[in-house]
Amino acid sequence: MVTSEESGVTGRRFDVADAAPVLLDAAAVVTGWSGDAQRLYGYPAPEILGRGAADLLMPEDAARLPDLIERCERGGGWAGPLSVRHRDGHPVATMVRVVPALASGGPARWMVLASDMTGAPGWDMSRTVLERLASQSPIGLAIVDTDLRYVWSNTAMQQFGSGPAHERLGKRLADIQPGLDAEALEAVMRRVLHTGVPIVDHEHVGRVRSEPHREAAHAMSFTRLEDDHGNPIGVYYTVVDVTERYRARRRLTLLDQAGERIGRTLDVRRTAQELADVAVPGLADFVAVDLLESVLEGGEPLSGPLNDTDRVSLRRAAHQSVNKGVPEAVVEIGQTARYRAGAPPLRCLTSGRSWHQERLDPLAKEWATDIPGGRAASFLDLGLHSVMIVPIRARGTTLGITTFFRRQWQDPFEADDLSLAEEFVARAALCLDNARRYTRERDAALVLQRNLLPRRLPEQDAMEVAARYRPADELTGLGGDWYDVIPLSGARVALVVGEVAGSGIEAAAAMGRLRTAVQTLADLDLHPEEVLAHLDDVVVRAAHEDDTGPDPRGGGVQAVGASCLYAVYDPVAGQCAIAAAGQGAPAIVAPDGTVDFLEPPAGPLLGVAGPPFESVELPLEEGSVLALHTNGLLAGVGLDPGEGAAVGRERLRRALERREPVLDDRCQAVVDALVPARPPDDVALLMARARRLDPRRIVSWELPSDPAIVADARKRTARWLTEWDLDELTFTTELVVSELVTNAIRHASGPIRLRLILTGATLICEVWDASASAPHLRHPKTTDEGGRGLFLISQFTQRWGSRPTRDGKIIWAEQSLTGPAV
Repeated sequence: MVTSEESGVTGRRFDVADAAPVLLDAAAVVTGWSGDAQRLYGYPAPEILGRGAADLLMPEDAARLPDLIERCERGGGWAGPLSVRHRDGHPVATMVRVVPALASGGPARWMVLASDMTGAPGWDMSRTVLERLASQSPIGLAIVDTDLRYVWSNTAMQQFGSGPAHERLGKRLADIQPGLDAEALEAVMRRVLHTGVPIVDHEHVGRVRSEPHREAAHAMSFTRLEDDHGNPIGVYYTVVDVTERYRARRRLTLLDQAGERIGRTLDVRRTAQELADVAVPGLADFVAVDLLESVLEGGEPLSGPLNDTDRVSLRRAAHQSVNKGVPEAVVEIGQTARYRAGAPPLRCLTSGRSWHQERLDPLAKEWATDIPGGRAASFLDLGLHSVMIVPIRARGTTLGITTFFRRQWQDPFEADDLSLAEEFVARAALCLDNARRYTRERDAALVLQRNLLPRRLPEQDAMEVAARYRPADELTGLGGDWYDVIPLSGARVALVVGEVAGSGIEAAAAMGRLRTAVQTLADLDLHPEEVLAHLDDVVVRAAHEDDTGPDPRGGGVQAVGASCLYAVYDPVAGQCAIAAAGQGAPAIVAPDGTVDFLEPPAGPLLGVAGPPFESVELPLEEGSVLALHTNGLLAGVGLDPGEGAAVGRERLRRALERREPVLDDRCQAVVDALVPARPPDDVALLMARARRLDPRRIVSWELPSDPAIVADARKRTARWLTEWDLDELTFTTELVVSELVTNAIRHASGPIRLRLILTGATLICEVWDASASAPHLRHPKTTDEGGRGLFLISQFTQRWGSRPTRDGKIIWAEQSLTGPAV
């Protein structure tokens, strides 16, 4: 097949020593056939003489024959490759030269000189052709001797700034290109001389003599030259300018780095620092990132167009330099960055458009004003000579500006540099805006968290308590699980754990609604099953309001399907009543370390129709530990799909059996043993160790329904207050007892029970009667003869109230032992 051809070469030297001659007449008919031609193509002369040359060529070349004859006649000959058909049919790659041959007294004929090119590298060109090929090549070519001194180079080497060829002769690379790393390149040449192994596409970056202020990249290939005996005589190398390719690759590398390194966290300041770190030193020598103060605080950035008169507050969020200590910075990280009115940073901030200047005025003052310490400097003092400013914009809003300077890098910023800076600043802007939004939402979430979960567990005498909470959403620290400890009247305490499906701020909001509802219901002193029944009504009503409200898509958070366990412990009777709405079974750790799991009657999930809620009451031995937890505690132990709840409980049992003298440490140890650092579900664990009140601090009397008994009740109360060294409370306590007993006698029938309970912080007075009607506080007029009893109690006690019992009600009042009533 034809690969190349050359015409007009009749007068050039052609070595015919190995060529097979063939004669053709004017019609391209074979008239002479040599023995060399027979050996080359296999045809004997009788078979070929008189046949047209087209019969000897492969079809694709036979079709070209008329054109080739015309070219021979027009140019006096032709030279090039042809494919000739061998006698056995296979093609023979042949290099041919056609020259005119005149027969004496006859017509002009053609002599064809044919050479077998099979296995040959190509046509053996003359020295003149080779010299023209080398000298006219657009690729720089050069030869150095074994001392690495130039002995030959082509014209194209001038484009690389090394001067004419005659000026390079006998010189070393360092003599003609002082801007390049000649030592490194000569080391490559010596390695090629020593090993004979070519080095191809070696990339070198430097500054050529013709363009000392422009960094250039060159691809160089080195080959050892040898004499006829194989001895090295020098190195031949080529040079190609690949600066654009190098810069494009560097830009892509920077963009890749920006994608990998910017936005790895949701911290605004850290993201700004990542932006500065990526740009140095790949694009600039010094980079400063200034953000609006509102952005750093997670607030809303500038949303509308600005002008130079607008007062905006920028703060230095990050900077980076190729020099240790960032000496170019006149504003430190965290300080306010103030710029002169009309200065380029403010223009870019207000216009939202980028700006760059290839050469800064070295005597111009730095744009910042009000620099701490009164420091002032010119760009010459700072060593800065080229600048770009790119506004940080995301989702149509301006977040700040990024300023790029060059100092040691001699090349000024160009349009391509500005485009690159804009692209990865745009990437960083999205990350910064996400970080800003996260900061705002996380701050709101943290405020919500502080208000939704107990900041500290309340002081009370019934139980020693400890709790742990580990959310699945580690970013916000919020979830749908909660726990609570609620002091009740009569020294009792309510323990609550609950769970709303999902995690994050929406689940936390739903949880907050339920927690508030539980606290409100707990103040009514209802039985556990009644608390859950009312809570179920709250969930159903809230779900209905969310579905029919102004946002039918569910803008309000719903708690349908939530679970809750509510337990009430009485330290006087040593009894615990528990009811559950779809919540897991609590564990009871006996004083001897034995662990059992309580199975309260399973109630339906909140907001889901089902059987009524029921409670179970059980004695709780003093020192026993009640462990209430949400389902996430067992979900975090990594159960295999085939494992059941029994396996999870067994692991919980082993964790609870570990002895820790401090309950808080024990609670932490259980969570650490069962819950990974990033749990698949929110986890809440509440552990409470039961206490019993000292029987010597509890006294009660059965009283008949007789007004005369009121005085006796006051006397008994006074005697016990003296016994307890509480004489200072005698007056108020007698008043409380008198009013409560009188009220019971007046509004109820049957016997009355009076009980005094002394805890560590309060004195509790309780009066039970068989009536189910609840008392109401009145504000009597000055002319009213009665109705002041409960009003007086409310004024002289810390708190008071009533609670229903199975057979009536109890009206109670508490007085503080540690301070005035509040």
